[in-house]
Order: sequence, then C-alpha cells, then structure tokens
Amino acid sequence: MKKKNVLSLALAAALALSLAACGGNGGSSSPVSGSNPGSASGSTAAEPTVIKVGVVGANNGQWDTVNKLLEADNIRCEMVEFAEYKLPNNALDAGEIDLNAFQHKAYLQKEIDDLGYDIAVLGDTIVAPLSLYSDKITDVSELKEGDKIAVPSDPTNEGRCFKILESAGLLEVDPAAGYMPELKDITANPLKLEFVEVEAANTASLLPDVAAAFVNGAHAVDNGLKLEDAVYTEQVKPGSDNPYINIIACRTADLDSPVYQKVLAAYQSQETAQAIRDIYQGTYIPAF
Repeated sequence: MKKKNVLSLALAAALALSLAACGGNGGSSSPVSGSNPGSASGSTAAEPTVIKVGVVGANNGQWDTVNKLLEADNIRCEMVEFAEYKLPNNALDAGEIDLNAFQHKAYLQKEIDDLGYDIAVLGDTIVAPLSLYSDKITDVSELKEGDKIAVPSDPTNEGRCFKILESAGLLEVDPAAGYMPELKDITANPLKLEFVEVEAANTASLLPDVAAAFVNGAHAVDNGLKLEDAVYTEQVKPGSDNPYINIIACRTADLDSPVYQKVLAAYQSQETAQAIRDIYQGTYIPAF
C-alpha cells in the first residue's frame, strides 16, 4: 500500500512540473487582461464588420459617405458589382451577399412573385427617373411612324417605359394593367412604334441604331448620359406609394439586424442625401 502511495505522489509531482513548463518564462495559458483587440495595450484594433452589398453598375459614390459615417460603429460596406439585374436578388436569397441596393420596389415585388425569394425592403434610397435618350431627335414630337425604341426587357422597367410614352401622348395602355403593362396591353400606337427589347444594361449601346432608347439611371450614369440631354424624362416624386422608389433589400429574417439598421441610418442621413445631389446632379434623387 505504501508503494502505491509513493507512486501516486511521484506521478502527481511530475504532472505539476509538466503543467508549469507549459507556461514557460512565467507565461499563462489564459489571455492577459488588457490584451484584447482595441484595448489600451496598443494591440491591433478589431477588424470592421464587413457587409457585402450587391449593386449593378460602377457608380455608387454615395456609399463612400455611408462608409465614412459607419466608421464610428466599425462597420464597412463592400460593393459587389453585378452585370445584370437578374443576379443580385438571387445572390441575396442564397446568402452570397448581405444586402443589395439596385432595384425599385416594383422590380423586387415582381421577383418575389415569380421566384419566391424571401427578401424584404430594408429601407428607401433614391428615385432614379427613367429617361428617353436619342442621337437623332431632341424632342419626342420628332418621332416618326415606324421608329424603333430600345426598352429594357425586364417586365417592370419595360412596362414603366410604356407608361412614360403614354404620359408623352404617344401610346395608350390598358389601365387594368396597372404599373406593369406588357406589349399586349398597348391599346393605341398611332405611330406604329417598334420596341427593341434588350437587357437594361444594353439599351444605351443601341442609341446609334434606334430612334431613341430608354436608359435606366445607373446605366445612364455609366454611359456618361446627362439628365439634361434626355429627350423625355419620367415625372416622379418621392413618396411611400411610388413603386419606382429604389431600396436597400435584405433577407426577411434579417430585417431587425442592428448592423443593417445602422447601415440604413447612415444611408438615410442628410450627409448621404447631399452626396447624392452633388454626385448625380438630378440623375438620382434622395427618396428619404
């Protein structure tokens, strides 16, 4: 029995020596007080929380102001550029990005209805008036019989074009079609205008080949088109019932995320509103 006790004591002593050796030079296996990131010890500051925001087109200068305002909360928005409108909602729904900011309410609702995305409006951003541009005419009254007009092929923006042409007195559409009339809903087309349907990003490139082309706000900026050069511009006013107000979208489950709410607050600030006015000179209008 005594031998067993002696052996147990020897093993315990060896184990104690081993544990002491692990903390060599007086070190400790637990964090030292005051060594956490961003503490007064001078160690590296905490990395910012990065929010991936899906956008279409390269002109997103207002987000520089948003990021400046978010510095106090150690949050940074990183733009993820997509080439086509159909991609950012898919990426958001799949969890590949955190937010997106490229579409108006009517477009998002159409995508939800057609594709079942579990996406919601986080908040309003801008109104981007849709304009008709031309290399050949300076006023819609100069359009001739059989002229071709390039329009975005997605249903919401194409229907929007038809409504604009109706407001210009060139078409009549079935009122039952609401905000998104289709070609079949055109009830009167006195000039027999032809419509060339292409991806929204490509309408500007068709200007040499058509009488006129509708170019969305972001793509107008990308192609150096100025609002004052437009042949005709949609008349829209910011308001909660306007289906063409652009928005920041998130997954529905994330609507109450404190981080996303801070991003929205930074976007819907007076500083960001002024940046939008300064950068885009009326091509985009703050809608908050």
